[in-house]
Amino acid sequence: MSADRVLVAGAGPVGLVVAVYLAQHDVPVTVLEAESALPETLRASTFHPPTLDMLESTGVLDDFLALGLKAPTVQYRERAGCIAEFDFRQIADITAHPYRLQCEQFKLNRLLYGKLATLPGAEVHFSSEVTGVEEDGTSVTAVVEQGGETRRFRGSYLVGADGARSNVRKALDIPFDGFTWPERFLVVSTPFRFDEQFAELARVSYFADPVEWFFLLRVPGLWRVMSPTRPEESDDDVLSDASVERRLQNVLPTGTPYPVEHRTLYPVHQRVAARYRKGRAFLAGDAAHINNPLGGMGMNGGIHDGYNLAERLVRVWRGEAPESELDGYERQRRPIALEYANVHSTRNKLNLESRDPARQQEFRRTMRETVADPNKSYDYLLRISMIASLRQAARL
Repeated sequence: MSADRVLVAGAGPVGLVVAVYLAQHDVPVTVLEAESALPETLRASTFHPPTLDMLESTGVLDDFLALGLKAPTVQYRERAGCIAEFDFRQIADITAHPYRLQCEQFKLNRLLYGKLATLPGAEVHFSSEVTGVEEDGTSVTAVVEQGGETRRFRGSYLVGADGARSNVRKALDIPFDGFTWPERFLVVSTPFRFDEQFAELARVSYFADPVEWFFLLRVPGLWRVMSPTRPEESDDDVLSDASVERRLQNVLPTGTPYPVEHRTLYPVHQRVAARYRKGRAFLAGDAAHINNPLGGMGMNGGIHDGYNLAERLVRVWRGEAPESELDGYERQRRPIALEYANVHSTRNKLNLESRDPARQQEFRRTMRETVADPNKSYDYLLRISMIASLRQAARL
């Protein structure tokens, strides 16, 4: 295979965004996906305003919007009621999409894959797990296990968007520094209508509680309920019918069993790769950084990675920028993972679960003061929408 193409490991939202952008700009691209088909796991389901702005260029955004639910507000609540509600329409002056879109990421994957199939020079190989990386200075080769055989795919560059357990990152021997929280998060999907029981409940609502906080997220046809587990609980215990029912009854006692459609248990990490580039290979998305899901910054940050890197690759490919242009990717995106996503997602978690009365009072006071002040609430919306992180990256 010719080296005159870009290789992308992983057909998740980040890898497919990179591939579509490259192919739309006449850069040949090969996507290598370990699974036998597009992954359809129920993972991230919140898309922030600037992410939607970026996705407009793919040509699939209108179809994607039709599949999801718009959430123009986000609430911080306690059992007694709403602490503060922030309205993204306040930042409509700087985004074409002043809301979060609630939609499972696998639906975006389908649309991007369909788009990629229409673009010349693009190809996708399933059941193709990248297990090694080789470089000779002028090209990079992905060593791939495919149908029980080892194949080699050669390209000018390789983008590792193959998830938190990234084989590309391991092959490049790049440390994944950080830590894992002792508890895990349980996510349960139910058609129960929480919005008919909690007064004026937003489609994105965080409930602070010193005993057991929880998070309610509306997607089409379902509410996703996230809550923490105790470190001593086994996976089987957490996922049991009794445990799931107890947690749902903790959210809202009904006296009758909840209908449950999905249940998933997630380990919770805060990790950032020591490098985002090594030679002709790059890391993006979960392969480069993972953080707890409170705030929806992981997948969105990964898509922001993908656009940043893809734009640079196109400029270099066309001869519009020198090779050194690619160094700017790590310089801009890695500090955001370290100083922005990690910091804010950790703060979100600690505020929701705090058992210290003084910290609880301070959190509630700060939220109320922020939402009451137009300038403070505007700045806060820039932060939680990740517009502020993109502006910060642009200055680096």
